Amino acid sequence: MWQDHSAVILAGAAGVLGAGAGALAWCVLRCFAPETGRPALAAMTAAAAAAFIWSALALPTDWTLAAAVALAWFLICLTAVDLAVFRLPDVLTLPLICIGLATAFIPPGAPMIERLVGAAAGYVSLRVLALVWRRWRGVEGIGAGDAKLLAAAGAWLGWRPLPTVVLVACAAAFAFAGVRLMIRGRETLKEPIAFGAPLSLSLFLVWLYAAYST
Repeated sequence: MWQDHSAVILAGAAGVLGAGAGALAWCVLRCFAPETGRPALAAMTAAAAAAFIWSALALPTDWTLAAAVALAWFLICLTAVDLAVFRLPDVLTLPLICIGLATAFIPPGAPMIERLVGAAAGYVSLRVLALVWRRWRGVEGIGAGDAKLLAAAGAWLGWRPLPTVVLVACAAAFAFAGVRLMIRGRETLKEPIAFGAPLSLSLFLVWLYAAYST
């Protein structure tokens, strides 16, 4: 049924690509200095192309592929902004939650109730963890943007895969911290890690695997 709308799907994909290009340009203009803007835009464009090729090879040419393109654009923009200014803006996270819930109407996938529970569980769990960390250490450790991004993961996946998303994100963050430690030394242990970047990567990988396996 879904394969019968290839023309509409291609038009939708073209619209997503155009909107994504505008989002990339917005991220660069708002978050990067002029001397780093072009390298950042080039890296983001390359990441978007790689994500599109990967999705096209792994998924059928239906609405799932269009959803993968939209998810990749949002996550690449969020990663770039978080790496640049340690912030995950609502203008990206909130629409991502809404789009994730909307994909409940594109079979296959988790039913709407599981997505609503997942969005709520993702947000509340990280906000509670952030509160505990702040009371224990006296500093901010996890931002509200990270909680909203995990809420987006719940909206896209449902509540069941959320532990996997968090575990993969933590593994990626620890790997990055380890590489940074080996290259630059122990002083990097005091530097913050933009957790939105590994969380975005984890969300895309888990969602792509779930979409491919179904």
